Amino acid sequence: MLFPNLTAKIITYSPAYTLVHTYECFNRCSYCNFREEPGKSPWLSLLEAEKILKSLADTDTIEILILSGEVHPESYRRKAWFQGIYELGELALKMGFLPHTNAGILTFAEMANLKEVNVSMGLMLEQITPNLLTNVHKYAPSKLPSLRLEQLEWAGKLEIPFTTGLLLGIGESDADRQETLGAIAQIQEKWGHIQEVILQPYSLGSQQTSDAPGFNLEELPEVVAIARQILPGNITIQIPPNLVTQPQILLACLEAGARDLGGIGPWDEVNPDYPHPHHQQLAEILAPGGWELVPRLPVYPQYYHRLSERLQNSVQGRRLDGKIYSEIA
Repeated sequence: MLFPNLTAKIITYSPAYTLVHTYECFNRCSYCNFREEPGKSPWLSLLEAEKILKSLADTDTIEILILSGEVHPESYRRKAWFQGIYELGELALKMGFLPHTNAGILTFAEMANLKEVNVSMGLMLEQITPNLLTNVHKYAPSKLPSLRLEQLEWAGKLEIPFTTGLLLGIGESDADRQETLGAIAQIQEKWGHIQEVILQPYSLGSQQTSDAPGFNLEELPEVVAIARQILPGNITIQIPPNLVTQPQILLACLEAGARDLGGIGPWDEVNPDYPHPHHQQLAEILAPGGWELVPRLPVYPQYYHRLSERLQNSVQGRRLDGKIYSEIA
């Protein structure tokens, strides 16, 4: 892979693969196309995970996204659930990948432990308006805005490089979106640990129970522009290209301030009805706009110093011709 043309406009992505620990979740968000009922989804074993990771050895995959539905914090299975997630991170590191975990609401101690085996972590803030608790989040106890804001604060205290984001089109108003962006901005000003904010348009899927129409993609460039005004400059705005299916809108979002396309892998586990485009296909879409698509690591260079020595060594091991991917972003 060649280094980018330094005169081109750069848009980044993370070559990624998703390991799902379990699809079961005690939340029942009406728009969800991921969850299964508690006890109905087998947990991914380390042996199964190892087979998958071995198959990725000769690919360009760098990031292993460890994704999981939530086991209730008071469940007798919670400890085993968390241990499985930790062990997946440990395994991915040992096999030469860089893990990034998103497993919903965690305790402070759980977050601290996962920091040992993850170069970055994430949790979607979605929207902080309490109005959604009466409809789409009515049966989702861990979607309380206060709990999710607390997670961002805790990640800051623990110096975890973090990704969060907004889910657009689930019943929020324009003012709600701005309030959510403002809350992220305040936390970033305090802790400075948020790498990216995802602007994810809610897209209709085959498993949801909600009859919501989905987000109008034509509004996305304006939302990106507003986000770029509200968020600090050291936060990268990310948009998911599999959910922005019209090339002209994708290019308009980049012109409005988006600079990253997130993890690109074989499929999107959260939105299984919308497969990821191949990075070469994306590069062809972006080229007419003067953009060059460049791979990056799941941790940005300005956050390397927040990692343990072990994790820093793992990051240093992901080199290409003597350079780290994200150093050219």
